[in-house]
Amino acid sequence: MLTRRIIPCLDVKNGRVVKGVTFANHLDAGDPVALAELYDREGADELVFYDITASSDERAIMADVVERTAAQVFIPLTVGGGIRTVDDMYRMLRAGADKVSINTAAFCNPQLISDGAKRFGSQCIVLSIDARRVNEESAPPRWEVFTHTGGAGRATAKDAVQWAREGAERGAGEIVINSIDADGTRAGYDLELLQAVSAVVGVPVIASGGAGTLEHMLEAVTVGRADAALAASIFHFGTYSIAEAKRYFAEHGVPVRGV
Repeated sequence: MLTRRIIPCLDVKNGRVVKGVTFANHLDAGDPVALAELYDREGADELVFYDITASSDERAIMADVVERTAAQVFIPLTVGGGIRTVDDMYRMLRAGADKVSINTAAFCNPQLISDGAKRFGSQCIVLSIDARRVNEESAPPRWEVFTHTGGAGRATAKDAVQWAREGAERGAGEIVINSIDADGTRAGYDLELLQAVSAVVGVPVIASGGAGTLEHMLEAVTVGRADAALAASIFHFGTYSIAEAKRYFAEHGVPVRGV
């Protein structure tokens, strides 16, 4: 089995890390630069930085916060939020990001994925998808893509699994799957969603939304077949450390770096 990654996520609003439940009711979780430095020191494999209201507020990402965060870490940094053009991608990469994550802008303009991959390489382009279950209880599972989720969120009627496949075909080097239903609940990832996406794309899938225990994270990469588990609350509020997560994976036969 390939090495699996543990990735803490910094959802940043007004320059502070926040964490909510199902993308709402945000609580302050600290300073992004201080948390980034901590996670780098603890041995996180990567770090994700999302300016969560940049798209819904129709503004650019806070480049100064990205620069200060990037200056404190020596692990791969993915930056997302408010990235609408290839030039925006370039600015974030110049500010210190290793990868750029696109979500709403990619959905509104799918060519952005292809253009970014052509200019910077697929390894730099991450497609983030916010998905919500929309099937009736007795029907087969189905998930719909939502955009502008830093605000009220907008339904698109687009099937999330199909969009993930299209994004990979257009050149995205990774797919982040955010379950809106599970986000912040600490009740576990949507494993069926992860399985469905992992089955149709040939690029790494990152599980997001719902981590409450180390067992949840383990399930994401075993049952859900994700390549990485992204988490926020359980790290920000001290429930578990990065080292504890890596030891737990290793003890259950899942290879990780730096145990």
